[in-house]
Amino acid sequence: MVERKVRWGILATGGIAAAFAADLVDLPDAEIAAVASRRRESAEAFAERFGAARAYGDWESLAADGNVDVVYVATPHSAHRAAAGLCLEAGRNVLCEKPFTLNLRETEELVALAREHDRFLMEAMWMYCNPLVRRLKALVDDGAIGEVRTVQADFGLAGPFPRAHRLRDPALGGGALLDLGVYPVSFAQLLLGEPDAVAGSAVLSPEGVDLQTGAVLSWESGAMAALHCSIVGGTGGTASVTGARGRIDVPSGFFHPERFVLHRDGRDPEEFTADPADGPRSTLRHEAVEVMRALRAGEKESPLVPLEGSLAVMRTLDAVRERIGVRYPGDAATVAVG
Repeated sequence: MVERKVRWGILATGGIAAAFAADLVDLPDAEIAAVASRRRESAEAFAERFGAARAYGDWESLAADGNVDVVYVATPHSAHRAAAGLCLEAGRNVLCEKPFTLNLRETEELVALAREHDRFLMEAMWMYCNPLVRRLKALVDDGAIGEVRTVQADFGLAGPFPRAHRLRDPALGGGALLDLGVYPVSFAQLLLGEPDAVAGSAVLSPEGVDLQTGAVLSWESGAMAALHCSIVGGTGGTASVTGARGRIDVPSGFFHPERFVLHRDGRDPEEFTADPADGPRSTLRHEAVEVMRALRAGEKESPLVPLEGSLAVMRTLDAVRERIGVRYPGDAATVAVG
């Protein structure tokens, strides 16, 4: 693999799969080798669009394809456990879309399968691979604003989404929290680690999914995070990190920012901007590059998106859901609470 292109399989053919494939096409060391869908016609159309050599009308054939180095799982998150598990059991490495699964139990099962079969596994939390987000984290870790005291972040879509939409469907893991809230939660935990206490409140739909959710996370250090997500109101996608000696503000799109501003006591504000060479802010290429780097290095997980971090985020999401009363058909008898 070191001296040839990394051969990707794409499992599912929806919008996020197409966005990822479009970025792969632009990477000289990547090749889209195969695609799978439950509808062969969809797989064939996707393969023709992005130049994949093989198209399968079932997931099993892709999982069994020994000429695929890594599979990108782009199904709705209600199917992540089944799709990623199938690939891991067949000996494929896996990049699985966020949120990793519906709940902690399913994430634990995927991590166990990856370790049992000695395969690479990573959640596609592209925010963690974004160069400007990595710069922000480095500044915080280096003490640029002192000890972190508060984190604020929001992500909301205006909607309205009809009842038939996947975001309103409990069977598909619908609601704001898993689809959008995973970003504010992951951002807070990127900077502060797993919280020691979780509180939450939500407005639920008639179907029982959350239309909007607010969560407060707290740590024994005294730090707190105030987080919000919504599928009934478009928010600015802003974030702010306040420390003992300063603050970092991300004015919009905190999970793929164009810029952020560092405020330090006694100094003029400093603006950090994205490098145009890194591509458009919506690109998924950075997570693909990280996966290929890790595979060539023989690593079984990424230090940028470690499995323990993904498990910790799922514990928090489960805890919030327990507080707000959202359950899915795919949940275990009891939801794990972090």
